[in-house]
Amino acid sequence: MNRVIETMLDRYKPQNNEERENAIKEIMQEIALAGLSRGGFFDKAAFYGGTCLRIFHGLNRFSEDLDFALLEKDPSFQLEAYFPALEKEFQSYGIDISIESKNKDENKAVQSAFLKGNTLMLMMSFFPKSEDARRIVSNQKIKIKFELDTDNPRDGITEFRYQMLPAPYEVLIFDEATLFAGKIHAILCRNYKNHVKGRDYYDYLFYIGKRSEINLRYLENKLKNTGGIIDDDEILTLDKVKELLKAKFESVDYEEAKTDVSNFISNKESLIFWKKELFVSTLSELSASEFNGYHH
Repeated sequence: MNRVIETMLDRYKPQNNEERENAIKEIMQEIALAGLSRGGFFDKAAFYGGTCLRIFHGLNRFSEDLDFALLEKDPSFQLEAYFPALEKEFQSYGIDISIESKNKDENKAVQSAFLKGNTLMLMMSFFPKSEDARRIVSNQKIKIKFELDTDNPRDGITEFRYQMLPAPYEVLIFDEATLFAGKIHAILCRNYKNHVKGRDYYDYLFYIGKRSEINLRYLENKLKNTGGIIDDDEILTLDKVKELLKAKFESVDYEEAKTDVSNFISNKESLIFWKKELFVSTLSELSASEFNGYHH
């Protein structure tokens, strides 16, 4: 096995194949970020979402996808242009993967792609001494989804962050206040096949625990992009955010939310107190960042 991969695996002590697969996915996510960085991707886009929280802010849950947003609208932008850089990065560590675009929906401002590898082959490469790993069905695939928002609103604040493994690289990410604003938008607006995406609520509590501020202007612009939540000429206030969240928290099926997130965390006991009163009590903790400018 590649020495760098061995070093990255030292962070994990997987006890079963599900945990081994998640470890592989997390390492592959970080290799993908390194490849995108070396390919110049972050000149055009910023990283956000649960995986960004895990890598750069210490979120203690597994996150499946890699989420990005263009800094400026660019109708000619093609995610496929960065596939060669990704393939080159994985090849440098002896990892065999394929990348394919997901069919575009002309009505959605999202470009998607999947990075895929054979589960059995990856298990044998990452965990050559594991007998359990050898029992994987040979046609199974490990998949990592990429999503790029091509219509990201203005007022998102970005910052460069650095990682040392698999090799030093830099990633442009949205700052904490902008990330929190994006998560609140997801709670208020996400329609996830009519199910409650408990991961959003788990991440929300993570931000509350960090005493994160909210980038109100960015949240305002995202809500206006979505439509139906606030008026186009309305200036979003912190009180309005609390009002919107309170209504959402009072209507959530928390049992469904717990079911959704439980597969992504190891400490399931942390979900015991999930109920309306817990989430409503957090509203007094919310604060807004002082930023009022207009730039990415």
